[in-house]
Amino acid sequence: MNNQQIVFTAPGVVEWRTEAFDRPQLKATEVLVKKRFSLISPGTELACLSGGEQWFQMPQIPGYAAVSTVIEVGADVEHVAQGDLVFHYGKHCTYEIVRASELVVHVPNDLEPSIALFARLATVAFTALRVSEIELGDQVAVTGLGLVGNFAAQLAQLQGGVVTGMDLSKERVTLAQRCGIKQAVLSFSDIGPKKFNTFIEATGQPQVLHEALSWVAPFGECILLGTPRTDYTTNLTDVLRHTHLHEKGSVTLKGAHEWRYPMKAHPYEKHSMERNTRIVFELMRSGQLHVAPLISHMLKPQNAKEAYQGLSEAKEDYIGVLFDWVE
Repeated sequence: MNNQQIVFTAPGVVEWRTEAFDRPQLKATEVLVKKRFSLISPGTELACLSGGEQWFQMPQIPGYAAVSTVIEVGADVEHVAQGDLVFHYGKHCTYEIVRASELVVHVPNDLEPSIALFARLATVAFTALRVSEIELGDQVAVTGLGLVGNFAAQLAQLQGGVVTGMDLSKERVTLAQRCGIKQAVLSFSDIGPKKFNTFIEATGQPQVLHEALSWVAPFGECILLGTPRTDYTTNLTDVLRHTHLHEKGSVTLKGAHEWRYPMKAHPYEKHSMERNTRIVFELMRSGQLHVAPLISHMLKPQNAKEAYQGLSEAKEDYIGVLFDWVE
């Protein structure tokens, strides 16, 4: 058996490798899978490729989400069996050993595997809704209409919010409209004076958050969904006054990183990544969560260099990029 892999070997360097893979003796709680599809998370993986993430030490196989066929299960694994099609947080390689304690969820029979793959980014966006106080009829803004921001806008709309999405890219605004976002704009100035009860910041750009504070209604909330990665120098006092003073709005800042919730469902925990994933699957199956318009490229993994270069240099064309591992 050969294990084909996409490897980040140095900052900016993507390699395609083939290594011998001897079928392992699985531990009791392990699952051996073979990939069918894997999905790139543009923000996280490009940050890793740049060398900007300390937790990602090169050389290493990147990856964020996968749909795979179960090849073999350990003696204590009961929730999946050989031959099952499963969704999991997988890397960009043909074969992978996954721990049963991690998220390994059956893909519904009537859900296209390439669509199910996007549950990973939809559940990232789900975190913003979980921490929010969005109620029916609330005015909600989302800045950044990439994959995560697009899903956040769709989910906020499903939760009853009156959503306005904003992105500087005309193509992403149009794509958001195709996904059912009723109001997507290039600038909030296009919609006139309006204050938002909930402001979801999905770009990860600190200056966008600072500018957004003036758009939040009194006693509203600003939710940090995108991960800040760039330097930004400002007077912090102005930010603090927006959260403290009544005349500034008394805005509440909330972090919305996905790992605030446990991976697996637990009887004493309402929310988990597993529960969010199953809910997302149902929204996809019912057609309430739109995914197909977001798939811009389905490439063979041998073309990984093209994928990452496109995501870095042609952001308006490369939106949802997945690898097809089926031979």
